[in-house]
Amino acid sequence: MFDKRALIVGVTGIVGNNLARQLLAEGGWEVLGISRKPPSGLSRVKHVALDVLDVEATRRALADARPTHVFFCTWTRMSSEAENCRVNGAMVRHVLDAVSGPGQVSVRHVALVTGTKNYLGPFDMYARNQPETPFREDQPRLPIDNFYYVQEDVVFEFAARNGWSWSVHRPHTIVGYAVGNAMNIGVTLAVYASVCKAHGRPFLFPGSPTQHAGLSDVTDARLLARHLAWAATAPAARNEAFNVANGDVFRWKRLWSVIGGYFGLEAAPYPGEQVPLQQQMADMAPLWSGLVQAHRLQPHGIDELASAWHTDLDLGRPMECVNDMNKSRRLGFLGFQDTERSFLDLFDQLRHERIIP
Repeated sequence: MFDKRALIVGVTGIVGNNLARQLLAEGGWEVLGISRKPPSGLSRVKHVALDVLDVEATRRALADARPTHVFFCTWTRMSSEAENCRVNGAMVRHVLDAVSGPGQVSVRHVALVTGTKNYLGPFDMYARNQPETPFREDQPRLPIDNFYYVQEDVVFEFAARNGWSWSVHRPHTIVGYAVGNAMNIGVTLAVYASVCKAHGRPFLFPGSPTQHAGLSDVTDARLLARHLAWAATAPAARNEAFNVANGDVFRWKRLWSVIGGYFGLEAAPYPGEQVPLQQQMADMAPLWSGLVQAHRLQPHGIDELASAWHTDLDLGRPMECVNDMNKSRRLGFLGFQDTERSFLDLFDQLRHERIIP
């Protein structure tokens, strides 16, 4: 029935979940999804409960998987970048080793999702180098440890050995529906705005002056899913690394007012300096719990929904961050997403699912 069989590593995450929905909607795909817990709302995905850090369990679980396309859409944060390199490189290696063992000759393509830390550096040195923008795929690697580079090298090694094609996808800040995701700016801002509205707090942009007034872009998870599906089958996209962004640019000082307007809030005057969300949201856990009870929302704690630390990284950068998309357009991907709709569509879905009031 299917001529393509996808193996999505990280199917419950913001990228993997949207990718599974995209492939199923396209038709012609059978979808296997790896995660520790089963995904919700994806009954047509064959779920494989697995911790890919366990090499023997991975080999056993994928012995008969025989995917034609492997999509690596997950990562694990460790205490240092050296540990990030070791652990996240091992995760990719374990999966690719399992699907290239004896009798496994089905794989055609491997896609790896990384991000703009390819250009900005890892968490402990984030944006310190201030590279030239717009980011372009042919910019050289930074001369520092970065687990993205380790993951890429593992993919390149297996692809060269087995004759597979590959693609690397570098989204900017991802906006999309996911619960429990460690890097979810959209849900974080929705929780923050909901508490500000309910308790009369100022809706204060938390980022740097450059991020407030400068140009930026983001990546809708739905657009990224379409990009992954395109690159997996388009001959022109073989063995290429791609930036993936919505295709428009914006300034947060306008978008902040748009987001506030959705929640019935007026944006507070910008104070001219960063006021981190971690600071603003430090006492919001009990306030959020009260909203959950009052509005009979799904029983998610604030720490499960909001990742203030990561949103502070995104909004605290001392430089404009935009991505050049010309390579994708030149090779045939013409997808586009209105960024304001990225956020508003997400908020609509969060309300529909009773995640926010």
